[in-house]
Amino acid sequence: MMRHWIFISLAFGFASPLLAADHTLLATPETVAWGYYSGMSKPALTVRSGDTVRMQTLSTCGSPELMMSRGVKREAIPLYTDAIYKEVKDKGPGGHILTGPVAIAEAEPGDVLEVQILAVDLDVDFACNGFALGKGFLPMEYPYSRSKIIPLDRQKMTAQFAPHIRIPLKPFFGSMGLAPAGGKIDSAPPFAHAGNMDNKELVAGSTLFIPVAVKGALFQAGDGHAAQGNGEVDITALETYLSGTFRFIVHKDRRLLWPRAETPEYYISMGFSKDLKEAAEHALRDMIEFLVVEKHMSRDDAYMLASVAVDLNITQLVDGNVGVHAMCPKKIFTAALSPKN
Repeated sequence: MMRHWIFISLAFGFASPLLAADHTLLATPETVAWGYYSGMSKPALTVRSGDTVRMQTLSTCGSPELMMSRGVKREAIPLYTDAIYKEVKDKGPGGHILTGPVAIAEAEPGDVLEVQILAVDLDVDFACNGFALGKGFLPMEYPYSRSKIIPLDRQKMTAQFAPHIRIPLKPFFGSMGLAPAGGKIDSAPPFAHAGNMDNKELVAGSTLFIPVAVKGALFQAGDGHAAQGNGEVDITALETYLSGTFRFIVHKDRRLLWPRAETPEYYISMGFSKDLKEAAEHALRDMIEFLVVEKHMSRDDAYMLASVAVDLNITQLVDGNVGVHAMCPKKIFTAALSPKN
């Protein structure tokens, strides 16, 4: 794992932190933000650039009473769920229960926060999926609500969706983001702050880069998914409880308009908009910018390379702002990145 992160630091010209500390942030009524990102939020935890934080998060499956009515055994539901549902009064405008925010002391507006996703762990043996009246990508064809509980096998890393349907698990956080400048915004639509991206590529071993809009950056995470299809068409994935381990690094020498990501196999750019075409344009333009700046290509060659080697995928279609992510395979680059002047 450490070898992978050293590679990322060298590839982007970043310096690896020499000293770091480990922290844990449990999900409690005092450490969650229910349904919003906000630049006015008080940090639940403050760390330094280079530090690692283990964060506990809730699912979007609802209250303990709702889950039990759908067949989940009481002993299967993490106990910290009860206090959060009983004691948190500051809710909305969205529905996600996000852990945080975590402030990174060095972060200032205009910086870039690197979020290394070191681990993503399933905390329970079940997930839920459902659609609701008026929601999802085909609301007129499903004018009613339905939900189901799906058993998870954490040893085999599979979900038993139906008697003869088994889904491999690839857990990731549907929502990881920073505070916008100003007050509360809905946790549902992703945008430049990242947030509810629902990008299934952001599993353990990947790295997210987000532009910082407020002092401290104010990182939050939640909306745990055990697995998801691109599009997330009925509005939910395999929703579940996750704990994640993140390392935060502040970069003063970079500027981003949109979140970017990197996996061991791909460079990823992202775009979000109410319009799918516009979201695709944002993702494509940012990929071209990446190829010009980081790979030292001409804009013409970058545009052509995007056409012959980069995949534009629909991230999700159901969160107010739809998402598109562009994936450029690393293996096409046969020479090491040349140093910048």
